[in-house]
Amino acid sequence: MPSNVSNAEAWPSLPLEAWSDTCATLHMWTQIVGKIRLTQSPWINHSWHVTLYVTARGLTTSPIPYGSRTFDIDFDFIGHDLRIQASDGGVAAFSLQPQSVATFYGRLRNEMAKLDLHVNINETPNEIPDPIPFDQDETHTAYDPVYANRFWRVLVQADRVFKEFRARFVGKCSPVHYFWGAPDLAVTRFSGRRAPEHPGGVPHLPDRVAREAYSHEVSSCGFWPGGGPIAYPVFYSYAYPEPAGFASVLVKPSAAFYSTDLREFILPYDVVRKAESPDETLLDFLQTTYEAAANLANWDRNFLERRT
Repeated sequence: MPSNVSNAEAWPSLPLEAWSDTCATLHMWTQIVGKIRLTQSPWINHSWHVTLYVTARGLTTSPIPYGSRTFDIDFDFIGHDLRIQASDGGVAAFSLQPQSVATFYGRLRNEMAKLDLHVNINETPNEIPDPIPFDQDETHTAYDPVYANRFWRVLVQADRVFKEFRARFVGKCSPVHYFWGAPDLAVTRFSGRRAPEHPGGVPHLPDRVAREAYSHEVSSCGFWPGGGPIAYPVFYSYAYPEPAGFASVLVKPSAAFYSTDLREFILPYDVVRKAESPDETLLDFLQTTYEAAANLANWDRNFLERRT
């Protein structure tokens, strides 16, 4: 990190109560964009074909196939617009501003149609109780550009540190990517062994999707803006299947704890943000929780980890 950038600027405050309405609206907007990628993309194991990725200005789908063309959709949280770019040179955009999910959905479809991009998606949101179809959602309308920008800045830092952590592993590992279902930024390591069948039961997500996502043993970590029993932003780490004794392992830093509600280790974002070295604090959490999962489940760490 350049010396002229303070921790407070790089790791901004993000209290959920200050932007919960914007968070809920943005969640639905990213679901719409993510479902466009899902619909047009060939299936990749563990639903890696549906995710978004952090960019220097926001979030992107990366290239999406459309016949012999490709296109991508980018959220820009600096200029606050949504941009669609096609491989034949076509470009369309509209402003990110307070507007209902239904209005956002209609504007996106209209701008895509100008580029001769016509994609029909499942209009029911995933992974939330009592979902409102996108084209009928006049409830979620908030967009605070200050907090949207702060959220993206947190994702930038998390993405950067997660990639450093990912580089330590040479076994099968996911990209660092943004799942719009929860929503969360995540990276997942695999032992290589099959896992017991996942029970499913995720709201408005087919059980077959959850079961394929957790078909193999994992140690997964990520960043989540918070909600429900954890009403503040957090870093998390969990194992599936959870090995015996996992919940009682002492991990770093001391402020981290095991949530019996979520069945995962939790580290409040503010602990990282206020630390003398946020990077080292977060890496300690990621490493010690991974080691707890890998050691208790007898992963072949000599085979799976990079030795320098």
